Amino acid sequence: MKLGYNGATTMTSNLETDIRIAGKVGFDVLEITASKLDSYLQTRTLADARRQLEAAKLKAHAINSIEKINFRDAAGRAEVLARTRQLSEYGKALECPWIIAVPGPAPEGTTWQAIRDNTATCLRAMSETAEPYGVQIAFEFLGFPWCPVQTVAQAWEIVKTVNSPNVGMVIDTCHFYAGGSTLDSVKSIDAKKLAVFHINDVEAMPKEKITDANRLFPGDGVIPLKEIIGAVRATRFDGVASVEIFRPEYWQRDPLSVAKEALQKSKRYF
Repeated sequence: MKLGYNGATTMTSNLETDIRIAGKVGFDVLEITASKLDSYLQTRTLADARRQLEAAKLKAHAINSIEKINFRDAAGRAEVLARTRQLSEYGKALECPWIIAVPGPAPEGTTWQAIRDNTATCLRAMSETAEPYGVQIAFEFLGFPWCPVQTVAQAWEIVKTVNSPNVGMVIDTCHFYAGGSTLDSVKSIDAKKLAVFHINDVEAMPKEKITDANRLFPGDGVIPLKEIIGAVRATRFDGVASVEIFRPEYWQRDPLSVAKEALQKSKRYF
């Protein structure tokens, strides 16, 4: 697998810094934080970003993310599709193949069938918007109690329901662990549909209380990473494993030191 660096790991740094540090320490690809790209483009261009990526010997792999894609009113749906179009334009210019899409909460009492169908409809519309740009949509389930799509099995069912060649999914070890996904559920996934594999660890705490802020470098927490990685490898997935950590404590550190530690600790597993 190639190793990727996700900009959320150094959230308070700008895109230019993320490119510099990821390239300097030896990552293969960069997952671009969408808000950082927005800020970058206020004073720079997509051509500038592409040149900096090339100079750092990095490939852009995903733009992360469009959030709360489902259960939106007409204005909200239009907003999601407008953002999809915008990020697809960016993705085409940067030769970045994936945009990550994240679900929002469902109304209380919503059935699983309604959750699946509503989310699939949203993803299908996003895929149709992105397709002319040659960009794909990667759906990421969230293992938090408020999220209506918490497991690998549920996310895969939605992706199969969409049945679009440019819609795939994300597995994140934090969400896998927090949401109670099973190793067996990974076996049914088509590896070609796995856009990116987010790797991280979490503190020892009740699963239902885990938040993004509780993430740790791989190997520093309690997630059974070897077993999860083994299950993903068994699908013959040979894509990108990307370090994604939203820990505010790390954001206060020197960004280069964070990137170095992220790479070093990821290499224990890859």
